[in-house]
Amino acid sequence: MSTSKPLRIATINTNGVRAAYRKGMGDWLENRDVDILALQEVRASTEDLEALLGPEWSIIHDAATAKGRAGVALASRSSASIHRVELGAEDFDSAGRWLEADYEVNGTIVTVVSTYVHSGEAGHPKQDEKITFLDAMLARLPEIEAHSEHAVILGDLNVGHRTLDIKNWRGNVKRAGFLPEERAYFDRIVGAEDHEQYNAGAGLGWVDVGRKWAGEVDGPYTWWSWRGQAFDNDSGWRIDYQLATSRLAASVVNYAVDRAAAYDERWSDHTPVVVDYAI
Repeated sequence: MSTSKPLRIATINTNGVRAAYRKGMGDWLENRDVDILALQEVRASTEDLEALLGPEWSIIHDAATAKGRAGVALASRSSASIHRVELGAEDFDSAGRWLEADYEVNGTIVTVVSTYVHSGEAGHPKQDEKITFLDAMLARLPEIEAHSEHAVILGDLNVGHRTLDIKNWRGNVKRAGFLPEERAYFDRIVGAEDHEQYNAGAGLGWVDVGRKWAGEVDGPYTWWSWRGQAFDNDSGWRIDYQLATSRLAASVVNYAVDRAAAYDERWSDHTPVVVDYAI
């Protein structure tokens, strides 16, 4: 992939890509000039993706074991040189939740991961699956960085790391997505918020691009419930991330959350997160 402009990488949990296209996702994508697109909760076949996106996109897709659930994909303007889907122990089913690919960009190998972390449920076996996945992800990150200094983890990670990441954080301290043990994983990846090198070398040294770019402000949120007035009141969660290696994060020139202008213009309960990397 050769480009004179910054590499534009976008991630979006589609909440079902066919439904998203019926509601307007195609119009967004046509006008956004994206180079690499990470999708989560695809809930469709590879043939569906190919028909929706069109022949100009090279598509890698990993469907979930259970039909109609989860599913992750990467679409790009040029083909990946290699891709991997395994994560964790052999007896752990990560299908439809983790997809890695290498892209050559102006002579540099960029490793891109589309991931969909389990939503979990406090006190339920679903939470055990989520923790197992987070353990496997934490173990995989150093291996990815050893493979490529330019790497980024994209997707719906289903954890709000800090109180800044959830509008109503006080009401969610005992709910999956904001449990202390979940947030501790992000402390280990980018550092705890009170660490002097938080998001600048602490933990495993990865960078939460969204927080780095936005600064110490509420949000910007990336998910809102369909119910009630959550969207209109901007009562959301920031759970869609671009976590980059320090080398790649240093090349960021723009970060955007493409929030819909109005509730009836939404085509997913999530919104795209778009980052430009000057590689």
